[in-house]
Amino acid sequence: MHILCLDVGDRKIGVAVSDPLEIIAQGVDQIKRNKLFPEETIYHIQKLIFKYKAKKIVVGLPKTMGGEEGFQAKKVREFVKYLSPKIDIPLILVDERLSTAIAKRVLKETKTTFSKRKKSEDKIAASVILQTYLDSK
Repeated sequence: MHILCLDVGDRKIGVAVSDPLEIIAQGVDQIKRNKLFPEETIYHIQKLIFKYKAKKIVVGLPKTMGGEEGFQAKKVREFVKYLSPKIDIPLILVDERLSTAIAKRVLKETKTTFSKRKKSEDKIAASVILQTYLDSK
């Protein structure tokens, strides 16, 4: 069994998955978020749950550096509220402070081109969130 992780943004959702032993996180996908047809986004997530035989989903909750929940956190909570009844595995919200900044720095340090950075940034951020969660267990 695996753990799936979602880094929910306004336009894209980064996806990472753990190995079966829940030790290592790996970025695997980036879903284009369709706000006009949110069921397409949910369907894509359901397919990933099935593909990886996920037993739970970790969702990054963006907090301010002071630990408070701002506007973006409210959007993530609304997405989770919408997603939750459409899947049959638990959703766990975890603090994702600095995950995108870490992902950007990693991609920049590896001298990844700008276009490749944009394609990978969200799934790398999701893997940072998931790895943090796995390390805390």
